Amino acid sequence: MHFRKVSVFAGRFFQRCSFYATPNFSFSAELSYVNCGRNGLRVLSYMAVRTGAQLDPNDPATLMKEDGVAVCSQLWIENFREPDKTVTNLTSYLRRFELWVLAYQKVCADEMGAYMPKSSILRSALDDLLALRNAVLDDRFKWGARLDFYIKSPKDKTDYESLSKRKIRAILTTTQPAAFQDRIVQEVLFMILEPVYEARFSQKSFAFRPGRTAHTALRVIRRNFAGYLWYMKGDLSTILDGMKVGLVINALMRDVRDKKVIDLIKAALSTPVITTSRLDEGEKKKKIKRKYQKKRVLADDEPKPDPYWLETFFGFTPEEAEKNPSWGHCGILSPLLANVCLDELDHWMEGKIKEFYKPSKSDVIWNTPEGEEEQGNTSWPEFVPTSGPDKTRKMDYIRFGGHILVGIRGPRTDAAALRKDLIEFCDQKYMLKIDNESLPIEHITKGIMFLDHVLCRRVVYPTLRYTATGGKIISEKGVGTLLSVTASLKQCIKQFRKLNFLKGDRDPDPQPCFRMFHADQAHTNAQMNKLLSTMVEWYRYADNRKKIVNFCSYIIRGSLAKLYAAKYKLRSRAQVYKISDRNLRRPLKEKKGLSPEYNNLLRMGLAESIEGLQYTRMSLVPETDYTPFPSNWLPDHEKSLGEFIRLEDPRTLEEHLTCLREQGLVSPQDYISMLVWSYKKSANQPEQLALADISHRNSSASMESHLDYNNENNDHGLRDEENTVAGLRAAHV
Repeated sequence: MHFRKVSVFAGRFFQRCSFYATPNFSFSAELSYVNCGRNGLRVLSYMAVRTGAQLDPNDPATLMKEDGVAVCSQLWIENFREPDKTVTNLTSYLRRFELWVLAYQKVCADEMGAYMPKSSILRSALDDLLALRNAVLDDRFKWGARLDFYIKSPKDKTDYESLSKRKIRAILTTTQPAAFQDRIVQEVLFMILEPVYEARFSQKSFAFRPGRTAHTALRVIRRNFAGYLWYMKGDLSTILDGMKVGLVINALMRDVRDKKVIDLIKAALSTPVITTSRLDEGEKKKKIKRKYQKKRVLADDEPKPDPYWLETFFGFTPEEAEKNPSWGHCGILSPLLANVCLDELDHWMEGKIKEFYKPSKSDVIWNTPEGEEEQGNTSWPEFVPTSGPDKTRKMDYIRFGGHILVGIRGPRTDAAALRKDLIEFCDQKYMLKIDNESLPIEHITKGIMFLDHVLCRRVVYPTLRYTATGGKIISEKGVGTLLSVTASLKQCIKQFRKLNFLKGDRDPDPQPCFRMFHADQAHTNAQMNKLLSTMVEWYRYADNRKKIVNFCSYIIRGSLAKLYAAKYKLRSRAQVYKISDRNLRRPLKEKKGLSPEYNNLLRMGLAESIEGLQYTRMSLVPETDYTPFPSNWLPDHEKSLGEFIRLEDPRTLEEHLTCLREQGLVSPQDYISMLVWSYKKSANQPEQLALADISHRNSSASMESHLDYNNENNDHGLRDEENTVAGLRAAHV
């Protein structure tokens, strides 16, 4: 009786818990008796019987075989292993449901302000996500849908079927943010295409790419642009406003020949985006006067807005980084597509750099055909002699978004000829009309503005000491230049004026930041300290870092002092500094009846801690970062990929063992490991790999048991080693 109850319970349990079964197995109840001892204990066992069941295409759980990050990592490794290979199998990655789940998590994080774990995704959301994937694969997906969605945002609770005609008309005719499902498709395409082109992009571009920031561009300029006399700065940002669909598709098809992906991007570029007309924007709505407006409380799933200090720092965005491309319905794909199109310009300029280079033996740097930049005076890393007709002709190039910077060492006529060729190339390739004024050629002495930093030259006269004939040391004065990368104080004042922090040009006067009027002193000081810390990091590689940060601290401190004077009804900034100290760390308003000093109250926990403003003196500002920058610099993720691919290469093990063999440090087991490892790499079938492992274990065991490796009898050991390796080689063959 008890046995029957157990069998019935087990049968129901396995029927309900079907998720324990693997896709190719089904559970069937089979009663088996196991005799254990005298009583013959009967045991019920459910055996997994192999069936011909296929994967259910409508079950999201069976489609998530791996982690989405692991799939992305494999895609990066494949493309960096063979960067010149034309990609034709991206549709197989487009089918991977793991990537769609990862894209859903990323879009939800942007939408709701919090990361959603995979275990928190509802089954209904997974079903809708699978329907979206199938629609994309079956060419049923339409970009820019506004009423009919395969999947909606978790925040979107709108019932579109019950909307009135007026609301439907407003949705279809006014500017709306990108649909939730559109952003998911964009994320999937971005995860697929980014590793393909990151392995092929030029090392001269430093915008819209991982690991290549404005700081990287400034360090490259400081490292590679020393010694150039003529600079040509070009603004090609009009390309970022929009490009013809045919040009973008042609640029994509240079490396990607997948019809499904190309057609999807082509549809995103060609589908018109509905925007509100200018007449509607110009119409002024009637203002409703309200006596009292309550402070809006954020919902639980609503992301918090950017804090005040971050909004303020965004106002200091350089001109080269202000414009972010947005083409059609591509969204986050637009910067990547812009880099794909402009990559042709980068490679064309690399060819021009090789053509322009003409070494001179009378020059002390760049005088070899390879143009090694490590030559020169090692005690002066940036020291470059002045140019002349007998000096080396050289050129370098860098691009940040739609802005380019070209440095030329040679006569100005060469720079003018290069400008003419560049104008013709942009006209033929991008159909962009550029005149000479858009590509000015300026001398280094005038100062070249790039990324809100001024590139200028400082002439130095170092003492050069060298040994003449006979061993006599001769000292003489040399003439050279040092490249100076200086933060633009004029540009900093312009940005502060735009943010209403000061007024006046010649004698800037700080203005109170009334945005922080209702915040307390501790919160206001903390916000401004975060802003100052960010400014210190932004001007990290500027030669005048101390001066520019001290000026920013003066403006912010004066602005806060005026704000506190107006808030606490004090007469002037001097009165605020007298009460609150120079760094505004002491409270300006104390409760009546509290006689102890602020420090005692703070120690007793009766007063709130107020953080004083940082960098109130120039000596507190950190020094400029002059850390040497390598000539062949690569981001950390590209270094890791290169090392991983190199370790997987069979030649890596052979090179290591060769070096050890030359030094006499190779043991017999190293030879065995090398042979077995090479055999395993050449084997393609699992049976051969298993045989190789078994052979390796048996060979190692026999070597440990039979080979007497005695240090006192090296000759005998070497003979045994050679015999063993020969036997293993014969066995493998």
